[in-house]
Amino acid sequence: MKKDILFTVPSYFRDDMNIMGYRFGKGEKSCAVLGALRGDEVQQLYVCSRLVSYLREVERDGGIMPGKSVLIIPTAIGFSMNAGERLWAPENMDINRRFPGDADGSTTSRIADALFDRLRLYRYGVQLTSFYQPGSFVPHVRVMDTGRQNPDLGCEFGLPYVYVRTPRSADKATLNYAWQLAGTQAYSLYAGKTREIDEAAAEQTLRAIIRFLNGRGIIRSDVTPGHASSVIADGDLLTVSAASAGLLRRIKFAGAHVRRGEQLAFIMNPCDGSVRETLKAPATGMLFYVQDGPFIAEGSPVFQVLSNTR
Repeated sequence: MKKDILFTVPSYFRDDMNIMGYRFGKGEKSCAVLGALRGDEVQQLYVCSRLVSYLREVERDGGIMPGKSVLIIPTAIGFSMNAGERLWAPENMDINRRFPGDADGSTTSRIADALFDRLRLYRYGVQLTSFYQPGSFVPHVRVMDTGRQNPDLGCEFGLPYVYVRTPRSADKATLNYAWQLAGTQAYSLYAGKTREIDEAAAEQTLRAIIRFLNGRGIIRSDVTPGHASSVIADGDLLTVSAASAGLLRRIKFAGAHVRRGEQLAFIMNPCDGSVRETLKAPATGMLFYVQDGPFIAEGSPVFQVLSNTR
């Protein structure tokens, strides 16, 4: 293992922020794995730390294949993680909406540019990321529909689903999108929780990455079999949004199977406890995403249902 300072973000008021990378093997730039790009992505940082520890043992045992190399970047947003802020604190900006970056732009654009300069030449890219809304997903692989995507390779992670997402305008400034346009086969992994460590989901995500690295001939390691992945798209998911604001009392959680018309949650008046709205399943299927904050704003998505009638 080789530990490098990939680039440095200078600061006038505190120590400079060094972005660290952990390299394994030598040769072609086979796969890069990026963890936290937001200051609350604790789970993503944790999975990367476990991956570094695992690959250290694999390399010691000669398990990195000749001519292959792997780069792990646990976090690129140390200042915000220290402050407990999701966005880049000095600018209140999301770095994962600044790619491919600008060397002469704002601080977040310069960080994205410096990071992407280190990542753009890798054959495969894996990002551990989180949703813009707080909540829990069924663990899955996500890939942007750029015309260059390969969802079949995403099935090698062995997670239950590979979600091919039609990009919206904001998605076109994400790392996943920029990576694909630069020729990297890029995959985003949703690893359960965000602000807290979910051991079961972390283990599942770690094993998925190991499975992918084995399948691509980058490492040689013991690996457990995964799921036979199903490829899904936007049209397979039905969103349940709140028509009212208030306290959110959930009855069902991510991964639950529900029937059409089944109650999913209540939105309650935060002062007198009365029910303002009852949210129900629009179709029979599985809860793919569940918002897990205590409050919900009017018009916000609360659930995504993966319909059985695809």
